[in-house]
Amino acid sequence: MVPESYYVALSAGLFAVGVLGVLIRRDPLIIFMSIELMLNAANLALVAFGNRHGTPEGQALALFVMAVAAAEVAVGLAIIVAIFQLRRRLSVDELSVMRG
Repeated sequence: MVPESYYVALSAGLFAVGVLGVLIRRDPLIIFMSIELMLNAANLALVAFGNRHGTPEGQALALFVMAVAAAEVAVGLAIIVAIFQLRRRLSVDELSVMRG
């Protein structure tokens, strides 16, 4: 049996990679993928801690996180596609100019 600390370490590593992707990259699609990676890292930690305590609450919370992530991706991709149709270029730096 794999110790819980391995799952938590993997979860922390995946979350760190996701944070780096959000902070370093300027492409909105890569940023969305990095956010999804962070949400999946949180899901892994929730399931690992739920398994440790012998309760299904961690799996139930992970299911809710996946549902919210699916809604976030649907709305986010629709916004990205609409902006791409208008500007033909995607850059987070250029999108901040569109305020106001």
